[in-house]
Amino acid sequence: MKEFQLIESFFKGRGPVRRDVTLGIGDDCALVQPAENKSLAISCDTLVENVHFLADMPPKALGYKALAVNLSDLAAMGAEPAWMTLALTLPEADEAWLTDFSAGLFEIADYYGIALVGGDTTRGPKTINITVHGQVPQGKALSRSGAKVGDWVYVTGTLGDSALGLDILRGRQQASAENSAYLIDRHYRPTPRVLAGQALRALASSAIDLSDGLMSDIGHVLKASGVGATIEVGLLPLSAAMRDTVPLELGLSYALKGGEDYELLFTVSEAQKGALETSLGHAGVKFVKVGQICAGDKLKLRHEGEAFTPLLDGFEHF
Repeated sequence: MKEFQLIESFFKGRGPVRRDVTLGIGDDCALVQPAENKSLAISCDTLVENVHFLADMPPKALGYKALAVNLSDLAAMGAEPAWMTLALTLPEADEAWLTDFSAGLFEIADYYGIALVGGDTTRGPKTINITVHGQVPQGKALSRSGAKVGDWVYVTGTLGDSALGLDILRGRQQASAENSAYLIDRHYRPTPRVLAGQALRALASSAIDLSDGLMSDIGHVLKASGVGATIEVGLLPLSAAMRDTVPLELGLSYALKGGEDYELLFTVSEAQKGALETSLGHAGVKFVKVGQICAGDKLKLRHEGEAFTPLLDGFEHF
């Protein structure tokens, strides 16, 4: 199958039709029309086989996850998804694989209303690169640099499930059939907190998505904001499947350093705590307070009044 036949068969004309796309797939560039008084939020992620995903990952799940991890970046900025491009590198044009991959990609694209407007295909080691574009009202974007001493630290969802699911796939952990299915699905199909990010625009002082693990990612917030933080490890939200599968100390370690949860970590001032309950409640997202921003530049982990040292190493891109 030739490149243009591949594009026509699996990608062109699929996904949401947006009125702000004036020229889509088929020309040298796409043309889009951003809304007035909106800033563009742009993010790019690359997934490489045997680095970011296992070679036997189901292609439908891979298509879904490849876009979900990008949408999580938009969520962390409070942006509304709009457009994406896809650069797909494959060792061969496997039609069955492409059918399932594109089905997973457009499942989540349809849900969030994001249009595929262009990209590229080429031969080589299996690599998926997606660039997403979103829009956010000018001056309202969330960032990593606004945390203040005294702000409270929150996270959405539950933490560590994806990393434990990956370890089950690798044969490093065992779980019941029901728990394995849940944890592996959390690894394959993360939920980008797009609505939560938008709800936090007027409330959060800083935000970041949890891609590399809580300890690594809150470190980016602390560095950007010039502050420290204390995390009460016992408050970290663990799923029932996590608690059923591993001892508590290991579960907390997965939550701190496991990575690929794609939940949001955000900080909120004391004055905004009440409004937070209402806003995220309307977004249908569970969240929990796990610590507080403090003076200095250190991250402190405490559990039952004592310092806590995780049992795991964090994820590194290189």
